[in-house]
Amino acid sequence: MENKIKVGIIGFGRMGEFYLNAMKASEEWDIAYICDTSAASRDYASATYPEYTIISDCDTVFKDPDVKAVVLATLADSRKELIRKAVKAGKHIISEKPIAATLEDELETVSLTENSDILTTVNLYLRNSWYHNTLKSFIESGEIGELAIIRICHMTPGLAPGEGHEYEGPAFHDCGMHYVDIIKWYAQSEFKTWHAQGIRMWDYKDPWWLQCHGTFENGIVYDITQGFVYGQLSKDQTHNSYIDLIGTKGIARMTHDFKTATVELRGVTRTETISRPFGGKNIDVLCRKFAESIRTGKRDGSLPTFRDAATASAYAWKFLEDSRTHDLPSIGDNATLERIRERRRTMTNGYGLLTRHSERIDDADTNKNQHKTSNI
Repeated sequence: MENKIKVGIIGFGRMGEFYLNAMKASEEWDIAYICDTSAASRDYASATYPEYTIISDCDTVFKDPDVKAVVLATLADSRKELIRKAVKAGKHIISEKPIAATLEDELETVSLTENSDILTTVNLYLRNSWYHNTLKSFIESGEIGELAIIRICHMTPGLAPGEGHEYEGPAFHDCGMHYVDIIKWYAQSEFKTWHAQGIRMWDYKDPWWLQCHGTFENGIVYDITQGFVYGQLSKDQTHNSYIDLIGTKGIARMTHDFKTATVELRGVTRTETISRPFGGKNIDVLCRKFAESIRTGKRDGSLPTFRDAATASAYAWKFLEDSRTHDLPSIGDNATLERIRERRRTMTNGYGLLTRHSERIDDADTNKNQHKTSNI
């Protein structure tokens, strides 16, 4: 494609590399820079992708008038300042979530970008998945009657405490905000009530499993179960992930194994089972929609907004804090946690394994609990 959109990727941990490969495979993007403050990450990028310009100073990206967009795949503590620079330089933004390290900073970032002329989006990847869009279309067709109950579960071995949550928050914030966002997307309403129960596994300071249930303003009820507590030391690891959508007349649901997603539709006139490749984080879909938005000057309405991200972040924090107001038991000990961490340091095929080339993990998104060759 002529006149490709020049983009700079800032932060080259796991997610930065995902964006690179998605954009490489597209005809719409011209990757002008790969930027990372970590020498190890730059060395890895230079050795693996020698065709690109590798730099350490992000200001080079922002000062280049030919660069039209930036990908922010750094840690959350640096995103607010990078977003501020991007707005000042007039660069469109794709950001990882959360969009800043604190809720106050997230809200400032929302205000900053909404009062600018740039286009922005955030990687709330579930909205770009084929299975959630299939389920939502089925609901909107009236096949299950009125949506009444949303149940979602995501439990894997995942990242152990201390493996990358320092800037993204505990597991239910770092990962769980995806599920907070997607149930709100289904309900098309605001949260009204919530009650959260957590548990401090292995005597860690924060809940590493949390279940929250409550209601939306429109009467829909929900429950979210999320935790990286699912058999970390089991000989053969597994996981449990699903969504169950219950209406007044029918149901729709999905399960996946990180390779294949299976959707079951059981409506008043239609019964169907659909199995297709899971699709990972759907970075290709996000990048394609964003490129089209830049070209047309009109933001694709299906793209998640910074405000969506800040809202999901805020409620994930609210649910976590609510769990602390109830009995918060601790089961297990630090010795077991150390065994888990040691096992994960030597694993080559597991869930949510950390990137090995970065001295500082640029991508701390725990919602990448998957086998080595896939991502969610």
